[in-house]
Amino acid sequence: MNYPQTRTLNLKKKMALIPPMYIDCVVAIGTIVNGQQKWIGTGFLYGDLFEKTEDGSNKYVVYLVTNKHVLNNLDLILVRFNPQTGQSAKDYPAPLKDKDGKLLWTGHSDAEIDVAVLPVNINNVLDESMKCSFFQSDKHIADVKELQARETSEGDSVFVMGFPMGIVAADRQHVFVRGGVISRIKDLFENRSKDFVVDAFVFPGNRGGPILSKPEIISIQGTKSSNQSSLIGIIKSYIPYSDVAISQQTNRPRIIFEENTGLSKAEPVDHIIATIEEAKKKNPTT
Repeated sequence: MNYPQTRTLNLKKKMALIPPMYIDCVVAIGTIVNGQQKWIGTGFLYGDLFEKTEDGSNKYVVYLVTNKHVLNNLDLILVRFNPQTGQSAKDYPAPLKDKDGKLLWTGHSDAEIDVAVLPVNINNVLDESMKCSFFQSDKHIADVKELQARETSEGDSVFVMGFPMGIVAADRQHVFVRGGVISRIKDLFENRSKDFVVDAFVFPGNRGGPILSKPEIISIQGTKSSNQSSLIGIIKSYIPYSDVAISQQTNRPRIIFEENTGLSKAEPVDHIIATIEEAKKKNPTT
């Protein structure tokens, strides 16, 4: 009897689609309401390159990036970091105003652009052996120009990171990662819109979270593929639709429900860069 030839399978190690250090860039943002801690949004750390040293290392000014509406009307926020060992996570207070009541954070000057940055010193976090990293402006981002060079288009896959509904464990902050696709971006490329749209469900708590491009090794003939995962934007809000309840007696609308379409608006990285430039002008010593 002839048996089929035995073949040895070449099993390769599964490769991560998101660089592990990106996970440690994302933080839960909380505040104190009536003496109780409440998680209200998502932020991430972004390093703005300001000096290239002779030994080849780079120096960065680190900012916490989130939405303006997450920080509005608050005096202080809490930012949680995970430990590298078995102890519990730690919440670090971050004042939003100085002793004279002046805002320490900067929001984009355009009212329609929902981006805010707060300069932060992460040395004490690192000294206490917390997991902490940041997106580097010269390595990990893709602005509109770069997205166009990559021939980014509708249907390209993305990851959305955040803490929907303020779901944060008692002693950890493990970010949720959800998949989606770019739903509309040509309006941004053609300067007809200031934002782009992703098909990804987000909820209160997600806002301010980063959006990452998903590495792809295949593409249709005549188009480019990209094997990079880059920061391409920040979640702004979901796009709602209205569902109206009609009275059977009067045939008139009685209640209007606002529902989540599953489509979400996103600010491009360019708006983060512009907001940081505004922060530098406001405080040249930063």
